[in-house]
Amino acid sequence: MVRPKEWVRGNAIGSGSFSVVSLAMDKSTGHLFVVKSAPTGARSTLKHEADILATLDSPHVVRCLGHHESRGGFDLFMEHMAGGSLSDIVQRFGGLPTEAVIRSYTRDILRGLEYLHRNRIAHCDIKCKNALLGSAGNVKLADFGSARRLDCPNLKNPNHPISGTPLWMAPEVLRNEGLGLPADVWSLGCTVIEMATGRPPWADDVSDPMAAVLKIACGGELPRFPVGFSAEGIDFLSKCLQRDPRLRWTCEELLEHGFIRGTALKGVATDSRTPTGVLEYGFDKAGWDSEEIPTQIGCSTIDRKAEAVAEAWILTQRTSL
Repeated sequence: MVRPKEWVRGNAIGSGSFSVVSLAMDKSTGHLFVVKSAPTGARSTLKHEADILATLDSPHVVRCLGHHESRGGFDLFMEHMAGGSLSDIVQRFGGLPTEAVIRSYTRDILRGLEYLHRNRIAHCDIKCKNALLGSAGNVKLADFGSARRLDCPNLKNPNHPISGTPLWMAPEVLRNEGLGLPADVWSLGCTVIEMATGRPPWADDVSDPMAAVLKIACGGELPRFPVGFSAEGIDFLSKCLQRDPRLRWTCEELLEHGFIRGTALKGVATDSRTPTGVLEYGFDKAGWDSEEIPTQIGCSTIDRKAEAVAEAWILTQRTSL
């Protein structure tokens, strides 16, 4: 399907900080698609998303059908995913019902991420809300408004705004140490926790976004791992949720993990960093106690940046209601 020449807008099915997503129909064929619209003053993020999507071609990434720019704003046309977002699904079910379903959805997300990373693109906002479910049970990555090409010269610019959602952000991103592909892997681990529990990562450990930003950036803890998760699932999470980005597995490696392949843990390499008991799942320090954070990380100087990130996140939550 290509960009429709004549179409009609239906009801809104979602909204973001500065855009509205509506169901739409091609007037000549009856095909359904979605249109994401932003007014003139907020079109830059949507134009950026359109530029990224126009270069992508993967069965694991939502398909772009084109865009239209006018004096009134910017419209981005995309394929319709009948199942909606995984966020809606996990909230309705209080978490996904079985590990088999979590495995299937995680595999699709990983395949999408592996494709992006192979093309040197970081998504920068992996979470259930940005993964869409098709009628056949397949999952595709969506919402590329925060995505970055790794050849962008501003990635390590201290004045470059942090984008994403704090509870899913990697520690190094919140410390503004530069953005890399491993940050998406951390967010993937947080998303698996979200799928399993029906709640955001850190939901039981922090009282507000400000506390979350400081805890994730400067603490030594990990988000709580799901109680009752299989040994393979716990090991998979431990490979994603390493506070040191150099220790995280790549998407290519994770696709071969026993949790994704559905094989027993005995076929998976483990190490001493993997939590070994239920009581350790949420609080394995991964070798980093907060008192031992190196001084160059600069957690004593990130308070204003952390506050800005938290306040921006709170604002987006209010405007999306």
